[in-house]
Amino acid sequence: MPSCLVGLAPPPPAAHHLLVLLGRRRMASTTAGPSRAFQLRLNPLTGDSEWLVVDEEVDGEGAAPPLKTPAAQRQLLAATSYLDMLNDAARNRAYRRAIEAAVTDPAARVLDIGAGTGLLSMMSARALGNVRSEASGSVSACESYLPMGKLLRKVLRTNGMENKVKVFHKRSDELEVGVELDSPADILVSEILDSELLGEGLIPTLQQAHDMLLVKNPKTVPYRATTYGQLVDSTFLWKMHDLHNNEANAADGVWLTPDGMENIVSVKLQQHAMQCDPLQDEIRLLSEPFKVFEFDFSERPDSHRETKITIKTTGDGCVHAIISWWVLQLDSAGSIFYSTAPRWARQSSIEDLPKCVNDTNDWCDHWKHCVWFTQGKGAPVMKDQIVSLRASHNLTSISYQLLNTNDEACNRSLKGDQLALLPERVALYGDRYWRSALITVVKNALRDRSSQTCIVADDSIFLALLVSSLSPSSKVIAMFPGLRDKGAAYLQAVADANNFSMDQIQVIGRRVASVTADDLKHKKINLLMGEPFYYGGEGMLPWQNLRFWNARTLLDPMLSKDALIVPCKGILKLCAMSLPDLWRSRCSLKDVEGFDHSVVNETLGACGDLPGEQQGPCLPYYVWQCGHTKKLSKVYSLMDFNFFEPIHSCFGKTKIEFADAGTCHGFALWIDWVLDEKNSTVLSTGPDSRYWKQGVQLLSKPVEVNPADSAVHVEASFDPASGDLTFSSLFS
Repeated sequence: MPSCLVGLAPPPPAAHHLLVLLGRRRMASTTAGPSRAFQLRLNPLTGDSEWLVVDEEVDGEGAAPPLKTPAAQRQLLAATSYLDMLNDAARNRAYRRAIEAAVTDPAARVLDIGAGTGLLSMMSARALGNVRSEASGSVSACESYLPMGKLLRKVLRTNGMENKVKVFHKRSDELEVGVELDSPADILVSEILDSELLGEGLIPTLQQAHDMLLVKNPKTVPYRATTYGQLVDSTFLWKMHDLHNNEANAADGVWLTPDGMENIVSVKLQQHAMQCDPLQDEIRLLSEPFKVFEFDFSERPDSHRETKITIKTTGDGCVHAIISWWVLQLDSAGSIFYSTAPRWARQSSIEDLPKCVNDTNDWCDHWKHCVWFTQGKGAPVMKDQIVSLRASHNLTSISYQLLNTNDEACNRSLKGDQLALLPERVALYGDRYWRSALITVVKNALRDRSSQTCIVADDSIFLALLVSSLSPSSKVIAMFPGLRDKGAAYLQAVADANNFSMDQIQVIGRRVASVTADDLKHKKINLLMGEPFYYGGEGMLPWQNLRFWNARTLLDPMLSKDALIVPCKGILKLCAMSLPDLWRSRCSLKDVEGFDHSVVNETLGACGDLPGEQQGPCLPYYVWQCGHTKKLSKVYSLMDFNFFEPIHSCFGKTKIEFADAGTCHGFALWIDWVLDEKNSTVLSTGPDSRYWKQGVQLLSKPVEVNPADSAVHVEASFDPASGDLTFSSLFS
């Protein structure tokens, strides 16, 4: 049975070559041995991490790597976007056509930065051969992320290209002409683009390449990228950034953002990648698409630029956000384009928007749209109003500011006591139902109890504030293992507005394993709480928040006999799903533009056409952003986690009967948190709640189902030592 846990910190989808990679270190051996990379592995139940060694040798070229098992290799790369990119036929086709148009000289020297599996390098080598069979040109592939570099060599061998592409396991700024490269490259091919365009280090990579690695006036694929934006009105997007006004609407007396400190909890000041097509019916467009920046890859780009854009609004409303995307012109002739635009923009008749090779039905997960939030309630506008927008970019990001509005007046610089959270977390903290549920449970827990010792075991600023304000005589200990000093500074700033003294609250700023009886002044814990929420772990699988259960276990000797635990239970839920778009993006590879990629399937966690009934790994997704989706069954309970007991292994099974006909591609899994012993208050993290990611387990093969004669038996087991959840299914 495949493990549903992705336990390794995932690398970026195309490891760029100038920025330091989180979770990766490299050292050169001082002897004749290989260089090595270190991959960060996280234990989700403890928060502990360790560095695993990945040797540079590949199969047939040296000793076996320390990560020997296929499961470990799948965990390493399955959570990246490589597989989704390789399944993007429009992207692959556009690059192939553009490379064939660029490679016209048999003596051309091609450099591929961020080579990945080597697809663009092999396209370049094939194009050289097509120009002349005895071409004297060369192709050099630069891929600094070592596990991907190992896979790259396998793909080259599979396609007989190992002698036609020279591979360097280095960053591009570690290459030197006259050392690794015989001479400057005539053609640069690259795909170091993220949803925002710049986040993978496009600008510094191009700058260094033009300075040190390329001829003057080189050919480049892509040739140019253009970013676009559009003003939108959306209540959903407003809730994802304006916590202060949503708190005011809740009117429950708890102030995470008191008056005068409206931005002390806010979204990170950046563009946020998000699939916006599902929001089309919830968005009012307030402008036509407008051009923001152009980046010419054949020239050395500027580090910083600023532009002022004049926009005529198309309707009345409130500008809550700017949705942005980019369009690639892959060839110099201007005939090959690829766009990440939302569906409504690709359906637009605006003449300035180029027609692209990918149509409105193409869905991919590796490049999303981007959302930039305006401040507060947004900027009110009327139809045909002229709005001025300032856009600027630095080395890695693009930012916006509406002029002559409250967006301009807001101070966007972060202070030491400000917390920057993801939009989904901000929206949740402002959600009236969620807040009411926790307030009710905490009030009931504190009833008829005085002078309690309460531990907030996670990073919940809401619970720390709530207990402190409702029970002035209680001692509150906030673990804040992720927020740490930032959490302490924040509580200090909002204490007066929430009617509590910092004398009654203590921030440990460490993991629960480090807590001793001295920290508690040898008092017993009467109330143990968590949402659960662990700062920095928002992208993990739902059951990895069972770290709360592990914390409860570590604190067991310090719990009073009648201690209350909130939540008291977790329930693993699941639902059978039709997920055709996600399936297409994760299905196994065969021929990719004429090159065999079947060797990468197991490592990248593909589904379909794998040995036996092997499934791909379970991965975290916002199901509502997964293209076309359809529930095929009701929601079933699969496993209970009782937090009144120390953590232990669990097993569950159930029979799922289908409520609707369709193609079953897999299952969505999540945890419902039961807050009280009466089971009267439950917070669900399922697909209907758009603020949490679910685990998605795709089947080895899609199955046609109908309510009359289809059912599936599912089993799951939980390992408390590793945090792994294993899952299997059998159709009948």
